[in-house]
Amino acid sequence: MICIHLKNQDPYFCLAAEEYLLKNFKEDIFLLWQSENTVVVGKHQNALGEINYPFVRENKITVARRISGGGTVFHDQGNVNFSFIKNVNSPAEVNFKIFTQPIIDALAKLGVEAGSSGRNDMLIDGKKISGNAEHVYKNRVLHHGTLLFNSDLKNLGQAIKVIPGKYIGKAIQSNRSEVCNISPFLKSAMNTNQFLKFLLEHQLEKEGNSVYELTDDDLIQIEKLVNDKFSTWEWNYGYSPKYTFKNTMEIGGKKLDVELHVKKGLIESCQIEGDYFSSGENKAVENQLHNKRHSFQELFKLVMEYSSEKNTELANAFF
Repeated sequence: MICIHLKNQDPYFCLAAEEYLLKNFKEDIFLLWQSENTVVVGKHQNALGEINYPFVRENKITVARRISGGGTVFHDQGNVNFSFIKNVNSPAEVNFKIFTQPIIDALAKLGVEAGSSGRNDMLIDGKKISGNAEHVYKNRVLHHGTLLFNSDLKNLGQAIKVIPGKYIGKAIQSNRSEVCNISPFLKSAMNTNQFLKFLLEHQLEKEGNSVYELTDDDLIQIEKLVNDKFSTWEWNYGYSPKYTFKNTMEIGGKKLDVELHVKKGLIESCQIEGDYFSSGENKAVENQLHNKRHSFQELFKLVMEYSSEKNTELANAFF
């Protein structure tokens, strides 16, 4: 098995690296990486429906989509992401416990007693420390997960805090769980960088495992994937399954009812009601929004044309 520590902390680069290594290498791989504040949604999720969009936008938190299914997770500098990429001979080898057990064993060496849940998470004292997901490509499986080591749990909670009923559709929805960090359970203190180094060394202790450094060609191919796919609006938002968005807000004592019907990230139709706008303006806004991206940047410019208050409150009503 080759072991790789990605030094690039751009989440789009790291997610692209996973796909590149899965599809272009033959070796089994163990991968470690980190990123700045990022919400990562599963392949089949509605990105906007999984996040607290105003909070995410105002705090400049990146939103990214991975190639595996499962639920939404949060990354920051207190979190370590691990990935196993393995050649498999049968579906029986596509088993979460095969890949979570090496991490549980590593934590045990640090005096931390962790276990697996029925929902493919890793837990300490019944609280989630790791969300995991898998993607199969031909005879290879990608298994990856988070490890909340010393994350900002308040930030995490706010970033993925959602109001039920706003987004209606058939997208896979996350199961929210109580979370905790690993660091308070350590017998001896260490920082996040030391924890990452420990995980890497734990894998390198196994016979036949060695370090691999990405080549210039590897980096070029990964960056191409970043530009063509992982950093694009079409992948991160437009890939979301078809949905209906509904919201009612009171702004300045006036009521605004919004209903959007969205497919591939584009507003196919919408209904604007209430007395925030005049009846004529309601219809004008509906016409303006038709076939536009369900994107804050795009909608902000359009709705501001009909508002005397040049602030984000009105635009936030559409998310």
